[in-house]
Amino acid sequence: MVIGPAERFLLPEEPVESVEDWRALGGGEGLARARTQGASQTIQELSLSRLRGRGGGGFGTGRKWAGVLAQPGTHRYVVANGAEGEPATFKDRALMRANPYQLVEGLAIASLTIGAREAFIAVKERFTTELESVTRAVEEMSAAGLAGDVPITIVAGPDEYLYGEEKALLEVIEGHAPLPRLLPPFEHGLFATAPQTGWESHEAEFPAQGAARALAGQSDEDQSNPTLVNNVETLSTVPHVLARGAEWHRSMGTSLSPGHIVATVVGDVVRPGVAEIELGTPLAEVIDGVGGGVAPGRAVKAVFSGVANAVITADHLDAPVSYEGLAAVGSGMGAAGFAVYDDTACMVDIAYQFSRFLSVESCGQCAPCKLGAGEITDRLAAIETLEGTDADVEAIGGRLRRVTDANRCYLGTEEQLVVSSILRAFPEEFAAHLEGTCPHPRDDIVVPKIVELGDGKVTYDLRHLRKRPDWTYAG
Repeated sequence: MVIGPAERFLLPEEPVESVEDWRALGGGEGLARARTQGASQTIQELSLSRLRGRGGGGFGTGRKWAGVLAQPGTHRYVVANGAEGEPATFKDRALMRANPYQLVEGLAIASLTIGAREAFIAVKERFTTELESVTRAVEEMSAAGLAGDVPITIVAGPDEYLYGEEKALLEVIEGHAPLPRLLPPFEHGLFATAPQTGWESHEAEFPAQGAARALAGQSDEDQSNPTLVNNVETLSTVPHVLARGAEWHRSMGTSLSPGHIVATVVGDVVRPGVAEIELGTPLAEVIDGVGGGVAPGRAVKAVFSGVANAVITADHLDAPVSYEGLAAVGSGMGAAGFAVYDDTACMVDIAYQFSRFLSVESCGQCAPCKLGAGEITDRLAAIETLEGTDADVEAIGGRLRRVTDANRCYLGTEEQLVVSSILRAFPEEFAAHLEGTCPHPRDDIVVPKIVELGDGKVTYDLRHLRKRPDWTYAG
């Protein structure tokens, strides 16, 4: 169900604009409880709440924190991932605008629990509104003693899709391009002095702060510096769970997916929007309640959870928006950003647009991904323009089988999932194109990479149409 004002806790009806406003809503209670009960009980509470990561993976939050805490090493870090870039998603920006104070408190709780030396909030540099709100919140919370005991640094990074990938995120914080490392953050974290596994060779210490870390003894021996990376929404939920208890959180949603989530609905809908919903709400209800449904006389044809999951067809609109509910229909939750297409949409064009986005955003470290997604995109372009042949379909199939080989991140898997699912779900449209006819010609379909969303209107990043595979722009 779409949550009413009285039931919201993540997206309040009115923005929280000061630390005093946050305190009036119970701000600080979660951090106080974490201080009183200690790391072990805090992790136990999160585990009992069954809070799952909201960045796309859905990993248990308590389990993730426990894993980082259990890793050897004396230097740990925490990172809030606000580098939102998944198409059709606007949730993290909505949260940072509506209440950045809950994010800062969640980050403070995480830092306290795992014994972090420093904490970071990573945001895209073009998110100017969010950068201002988060900066204000960190300053006010620090002055009020509610930001924890470690310094919090805000990092403004590039617009590349992979900046939001946790291993690439660490590279950006260290001052490098968003190229995913081989090992995950809990094994090879920030400023690690253990052997580097990134694409390029660089100093083990962050240049701007290396001297201070050396004085602290970090460079005396190899260290992996286990690092906890959590999504903005996950950390924003943590203070509420600790203040109100695990049982409160489990009273909402489903058994396997408790609580609320912030969902975005864009595409062929009357009123694109972002709203807090209860997990387990049927997808059709989310489309209608958050996005206003499709236009009168039209019907939903396909729904995508970003570009990271298989297509959800019209016969599965009753699927619950939960991790298990969307998995049961062959798709996934992702970041709960839903791109809806009605019965006028050309699915061949959508396959091409999505594949092009992923092929451009692939970093090139893994040849099967970069070259494979590039060829898939070229073959789809030929089919979409009615110039394709059966050989193109065969070549696409071959590339899809190998596009994930030796992958450092999930992007190749996304290409495989989304393109193959469209091919399986809408074979008749591909057949029509091979025969020289497009049953649903449209010229307005673009990847729903959101620049702005509000008041029932959405603006997409049309500049991405000019982005090249080397991350430069034409024109």
